[in-house]
Amino acid sequence: MKFFLDTADLNEIEEAASWGALAGVTTNPSLYARIGGKLSDFHNHIKRICDIVDGPVSAESVAMTRDEIVRDGRELAAIAPNVVVKVPTMVEGLAATHTLAAEGIPVNMTLCFTVPQAILAARSGARYISPFVGRFDDISEDGIEQLGNVVAAINNYDFTPNTVNGEQVEIIAASIRSANHVTQAALMGADIATVPFGVLKKMVAHPLTDRGLDAFMKDWEKVQNA
Repeated sequence: MKFFLDTADLNEIEEAASWGALAGVTTNPSLYARIGGKLSDFHNHIKRICDIVDGPVSAESVAMTRDEIVRDGRELAAIAPNVVVKVPTMVEGLAATHTLAAEGIPVNMTLCFTVPQAILAARSGARYISPFVGRFDDISEDGIEQLGNVVAAINNYDFTPNTVNGEQVEIIAASIRSANHVTQAALMGADIATVPFGVLKKMVAHPLTDRGLDAFMKDWEKVQNA
């Protein structure tokens, strides 16, 4: 499994990149607003993220019609070679994805919740599909089960996007709320988990690790004082 960071915060991205485990970044309008982002600086901000991260950086179109999404997608793709255009899973988004993929522009179809949506996204030419987990949990449904259904369905077929040579569409487990979500997504074979920085830190932590480190340091102190 690869790990993407779900954020627009440059400090978080730089720190996660320093760990050597960061394969990409996903952003969205809410994440950009959360850091106080301004419309006039949006493209420059995406460029700064692309300068930090070697892998794909998803930048979302906020347009609602296919022609506007295509226009946004072309502008976003021109920012840097590793930009992936993020497009909502809806009729206009499918049409725009079909056009962008035919032009060699990779698309991450977001806000995906069901198997039929995921299959349509793959058929349209999406490079990545992002089923949401946590938002199902918010309405007392099982987001992990829905993710597993999407992974199983997509893996039944050979979906090869126009934008990638010989590589199948990849499933990004999105709306991740906990390290357990990551565990379950990995066990069912999701290709990528995109996680907030807080979840990424919790993935490293474990009380037995902390207890072991504490014991080692206390024993080493005895050695130094012997």
